[in-house]
Amino acid sequence: MKADTRPVEIYWILGGLLAAISLASLVGYALGRRKLDNPAIENLNARIRSWWFLILAGGGALLAGRLAIILLFAFVSFLTLREFVTQVPVRRADHSALFICFFLALPVQYVLIGIGWYGPFSIWIPVYCFLALAIAAALFSDTERFLERAAAVHWGLMLCVYCVSHIPALLTLRIPGYESREPLLIVFVVLIAQVSDIMQYVWGKAFGRHRVAPGLSPSKTVEGLSGGVLSATMLGVLMWRITPFTPWQAGTMAFLIAVLGFLGGLVMSAIKRSRGIKDWSQLIEGHGGMLDRMDSLCFSAPVFFHLTRYFFSRT
Repeated sequence: MKADTRPVEIYWILGGLLAAISLASLVGYALGRRKLDNPAIENLNARIRSWWFLILAGGGALLAGRLAIILLFAFVSFLTLREFVTQVPVRRADHSALFICFFLALPVQYVLIGIGWYGPFSIWIPVYCFLALAIAAALFSDTERFLERAAAVHWGLMLCVYCVSHIPALLTLRIPGYESREPLLIVFVVLIAQVSDIMQYVWGKAFGRHRVAPGLSPSKTVEGLSGGVLSATMLGVLMWRITPFTPWQAGTMAFLIAVLGFLGGLVMSAIKRSRGIKDWSQLIEGHGGMLDRMDSLCFSAPVFFHLTRYFFSRT
């Protein structure tokens, strides 16, 4: 029988997350029984139900192994890219460029991760696909709002495929003394980013007074940002044993993930504001679209990947 090579910490983390979401479900149920018509409680319970699905899907992929993780994030890229292109200006002349995005750029990017070929992975989309998309759109000779349309397609591919793909790309790193534990890096970056988002919301609701960028996201406050980043940084320090980092390095990485995640959220809010929408879609109950959940990782994951690769990996 083949030995289980999964890091034992994955089981402990998943168990802790399931225990936490179970407790949250009980609290939400109790609150719902007392105040059945409270919209805030209904939204809370909707978010909790969605977190059950997200945790089980992500945990299942972690337990299933490398291929399942890569396929999961390829599917996430497909969903987020689909949400993005449905909300930006595209015309019939852009269909060839979109075909390249969905059926060439995306699968090749994840195949390159699967075979661990870092060089082509790092330049496939920002170099070759960047040029190919503009050529494909130009060949149709439709120049109406051409630059705006081309920029929208390029942005969608970069954010939803290139940036998101850096999460499973963590599996390709070869860190001395950390062999076979690379999935824990995915747990680290995703958990820090999501906890930062949640705690910014909690701290903002409890103490928020001063808005950071009222023209982009009125709900984001200085107090919420400070509390969320501090909470995420402390969590990063506590999680240092599942990483190849020292405690202060883990805290620094967590701080960068939280800050970059916040800034990424602001950028995505600016795009949504420009399109006159609140959420990218209604795919996830209580959360909006998949891209609404991934926006912070779009900016933090690539930076985390390259910092880890440059300073800790031998690849």
